[in-house]
Amino acid sequence: MARLLARTCLLWTAGTVLACSGGPQRALSPAEVRAVKTAKLPSTPDDPAWASVPVHPAQLLPQDVVEPRTLASTTTALEAQAMTDGTNVAFRLTWTVPARSDLSAPNVFSDACAVQVPGQTGPDVPNPMMGEANQPVEITYWRASWQATLDGRPETLATLYPNAKVDHYPFESASLVAGSPEQLAMARRFAPARAVGNTMTGPRDRPVQDLLATGPGTLRPAERTISSGAGKATPTGWSVVLVRPLPKGVKSGSRSQVAFAVWQGSKGEAGARKMRSGWIPLSLEGDR
Repeated sequence: MARLLARTCLLWTAGTVLACSGGPQRALSPAEVRAVKTAKLPSTPDDPAWASVPVHPAQLLPQDVVEPRTLASTTTALEAQAMTDGTNVAFRLTWTVPARSDLSAPNVFSDACAVQVPGQTGPDVPNPMMGEANQPVEITYWRASWQATLDGRPETLATLYPNAKVDHYPFESASLVAGSPEQLAMARRFAPARAVGNTMTGPRDRPVQDLLATGPGTLRPAERTISSGAGKATPTGWSVVLVRPLPKGVKSGSRSQVAFAVWQGSKGEAGARKMRSGWIPLSLEGDR
């Protein structure tokens, strides 16, 4: 009997997986991501409300279509859950990472994830590879390095390079009055990314950014980020919640599509080098 139980550690019954360890039952939704209707969306990945939401096991594959591509398979799957209040939708993504990375520096890359939805509802679905001309996609992107900064890690040179020693910064010269136009101009000169309005630099008020695309190579920041999110390290990787508006023309009781992407920083994944899914049906639960 003990051998039989060992061989049948996971039992699949009526869409529910039962763990032999005696843990809680987890409902599965293998064909689609089912967004459960709720009055209040959870904002953190450890909210107890997620325990009753069906899990979609999303399969991931390398982005090997456009340059710079990746041919190696790293993160092969993630667990996706969703809830909606009729206006917004919250996704929880959970995946395994052998070696977490939450730093971002030259040749050091941060773990990250993203949710992609069609920019508009219609009879044709945009290309899942970042959309296409006249068929945009909307993306909500989370980065572990942004989360670490918001969680209290200083965004300083000493954090990235603890053994570095700074002799002198010209913009800290005693001859420059702090806050004066001359001092601020000098500071911008030595922070070129911020000087040109690079929105990927800090400081930040949230660990996510809204992006738009109409095909590979067209990714750009949305006019403003209205999505929110939060991520937490787990014993085996990450669990992240992304809360964003429903796709245009989509409401409770209807259907749309969603796609996911994951970047494993320790494997050098950044930009187009990523693991991604195709379009997955998104079913939005209506009023009961």
